[in-house]
Amino acid sequence: MTPPLAQAAAPAPAKALPVGFESTLERVAVELLRQQRSDRRWRVFFRLAWLGLVLALAWGLTSHRMAPTAPSTQHTALVEVRGEIATDTEASAEQLVAALRSAFEDAGAQAVVLRINSGGGSPVQSGIVNEEIKRLKAKHGKKVYAVVEEICASGAYYIAVAADEIYVDKASIVGSIGVLMDGFGFTELMAKLGVERRLITAGSNKGMLDPYSPQDARQRAYAQAMLDQIHQQFIAVVRAGRGDRLKETPETFSGLFWNGEEAVKLGLADHLGSLDFVAREVVKAEEIIDYTPRDNVAERLAKRFGAAVGAGAVRALHAASPLR
Repeated sequence: MTPPLAQAAAPAPAKALPVGFESTLERVAVELLRQQRSDRRWRVFFRLAWLGLVLALAWGLTSHRMAPTAPSTQHTALVEVRGEIATDTEASAEQLVAALRSAFEDAGAQAVVLRINSGGGSPVQSGIVNEEIKRLKAKHGKKVYAVVEEICASGAYYIAVAADEIYVDKASIVGSIGVLMDGFGFTELMAKLGVERRLITAGSNKGMLDPYSPQDARQRAYAQAMLDQIHQQFIAVVRAGRGDRLKETPETFSGLFWNGEEAVKLGLADHLGSLDFVAREVVKAEEIIDYTPRDNVAERLAKRFGAAVGAGAVRALHAASPLR
């Protein structure tokens, strides 16, 4: 008898996954999905961040950095001399000259007041401002007054002597009519540590005043002569600015400084008085308009934005690292 046809073989049962493998796969899938979402969020964040930076820069570059246009009414024009006098600072010649020109050119400005709170800085920058003040005074026929708050020393005093009169507080610091060049010498320390200085130059004076090489007497004499020459330039500017009011002593140009009360006695300053006093009693224009250039909010943000975004991104990327 013929046997019945064999029925189709049933499919082999699926092999069971190891215990816990499915849950592991699920966790990996969830983590990968979370990471993809995080990556998308960061891409959006950086795009928005760059857009914000571009907009902030555009605003900072197109907005007017000077004080708003002063009204035509009579007023006292103010220009601040704050901090170090050097390039790329608030008291650079570029900034101060721009402010002075705006102040002098305004028809409503009855006089210009320099409010000074600076220990000095570059003789070059100070000299540029001094010369520009004298030029603008001659061109516009307006008086300039310097008002010292905490300190007016060295390069700041170089600027102040271009004013018609200098007002100080009795405790202000005034003077320091001198020039310096400073540095350090490490030759003995290097010898104790067994460190050898290997300096190769083309030009016998190219390594002049190198702090890691012994001081050369001839080069030191050259530097001293240069400083003495600049000092004499400073002295000539002070004498021209102060004229017969200056009561010279052997210490006047020694680099010493004095309080405001003594400065008046020595003829380094003229009177005791504040900004408000000068505007009200001397200029006779009590309203004060500030012409000092100032960074606006957008510029400050633009300067700091790049570093802040970079630091924040690094911290966030560490915190969101995958499969931790």
